[in-house]
Amino acid sequence: QATAALGRELALPVIVVEGENWHPGVLGLVAARLKERFNLPSFALGYLRGASVASGSGRSIPGIDLGGAVRAALDLEIIVKGGGHAMAAGLTVARNRLGDLRAFLEQRLASAAGLAAERVLEVDGALSAGGATLELIELLDQAGPYGAGVPAPLFVFPSHRIAYADSAGADHVRCTLIGPDGTRLKAIAFRAMGTELGECLLTAHKFPLHIAGRLTVDDWNGARAASLHIEDVARVADFSPSGESRPGI
Repeated sequence: QATAALGRELALPVIVVEGENWHPGVLGLVAARLKERFNLPSFALGYLRGASVASGSGRSIPGIDLGGAVRAALDLEIIVKGGGHAMAAGLTVARNRLGDLRAFLEQRLASAAGLAAERVLEVDGALSAGGATLELIELLDQAGPYGAGVPAPLFVFPSHRIAYADSAGADHVRCTLIGPDGTRLKAIAFRAMGTELGECLLTAHKFPLHIAGRLTVDDWNGARAASLHIEDVARVADFSPSGESRPGI
């Protein structure tokens, strides 16, 4: 539904998908996945067969107040009930007013299209693979808990190489980073298969990358080690095997 809607519109500011018998327990996850995939505020709504109303959840991108938009829709009686905060919201709407809701959200969130085009990623600091230790992760955990309003620190690992990369499960990419001093760090990019991010990780063994992600602890088989959840990468702009300049991605 989202791909079809975006194919019809050049600058759609919000995604709203809905379906019969979609389990309410996964609607927030679906909205979050859509938000991550398209970098747009996204709603996933479900309803029982024959029901007159649909309910669901929405997730937003930085700079777009989703809760404010939902409250405004409630004030205008476009929806039956709803609320939330800037980054997440929930609502219930009569199914015969889904079109009205889409139109209202597209008008209200029109500025989202410009924010999505920018795709800005703000990082909290720079590290090397050698600096990504269990001690650092434990220290950072003391500043938590982290959540939508206070996300875990995002670090960039400049000019690291990919020593190994392959698929993990159905749609993840796992890899091993090598820092300038030769230290290795395990990493994973969730839901990256078939995306530009995944393709870059799988084919970038010849080129250094700037890699952004959040540190976590890998407890696989009882052996605790630092690991990285990758969120984005960029090729080092001034490197190529021939010495020619290469643009970042």
